[in-house]
Amino acid sequence: MRFMMIVKADKNYEAGSPPPPELLAAIGKLSEEMVKAGVILDMGGLLPSSKGARINVKKGKLTVTDGPFSEAKELIGGYAILQVKSREEAIERGRRFMQIHADVLGPSYDGELEIRQLPEAPPCT
Repeated sequence: MRFMMIVKADKNYEAGSPPPPELLAAIGKLSEEMVKAGVILDMGGLLPSSKGARINVKKGKLTVTDGPFSEAKELIGGYAILQVKSREEAIERGRRFMQIHADVLGPSYDGELEIRQLPEAPPCT
């Protein structure tokens, strides 16, 4: 089963502040472990919304809006695509990922990780 972990952005991310080196090191260690276990298919962080754009369609008309976007808590800061045996395993791996944030960033950190299952893709022909 494939799942996407979607890490929500925070105000520091949107300000363009790099994550603390301790957090990057801890995430790197966990990621390495998950790569060795064959769980991570892809992962990465995203630049702040000021570097992006949104394309909307309303009544057949397209509009493009350049970033930044106002609701930082609704923005995606990063993602990982996992190959796991169950929804429960995806949740457990997500809990470990967010626990690293809580441990490194301390009690003032507020964050959110969304886990969504991906549909099984048909075989390529």
